[in-house]
Amino acid sequence: MRSLPLLLLLAAAAPAFALASALAENAAPALPGAPALAPEQAQKLAHLVEQDCGSCHGLTRKGGLGSPLTAEALSHIEPEGIAGIILDGVPGTAMPPWRPLMSEDEALWIAYYLLKDEGK
Repeated sequence: MRSLPLLLLLAAAAPAFALASALAENAAPALPGAPALAPEQAQKLAHLVEQDCGSCHGLTRKGGLGSPLTAEALSHIEPEGIAGIILDGVPGTAMPPWRPLMSEDEALWIAYYLLKDEGK
């Protein structure tokens, strides 16, 4: 009967472990060189790239209305240059300026995110 309290404790803790595991799987990746952001903010930005950027640049980022945003396609541009495009847009194209909606650190984080190895 001694093991019953232990089993109850383990059964009660299982949902917490499952939640922690699920959150870890959906966490934004660590990006060496990128500005340090809170994990929740990094996760929101990663989601923004996949959903908002993906609506024009393709959900796989291989192009659509907008040009490809793969690491290979962007490899010739420095992260600061990519951040500038994100912040100021591209006049005469559908690429809007995001400066009113995000900080320079957030745009730079997105640039590093786009340049990371795509072996997701």
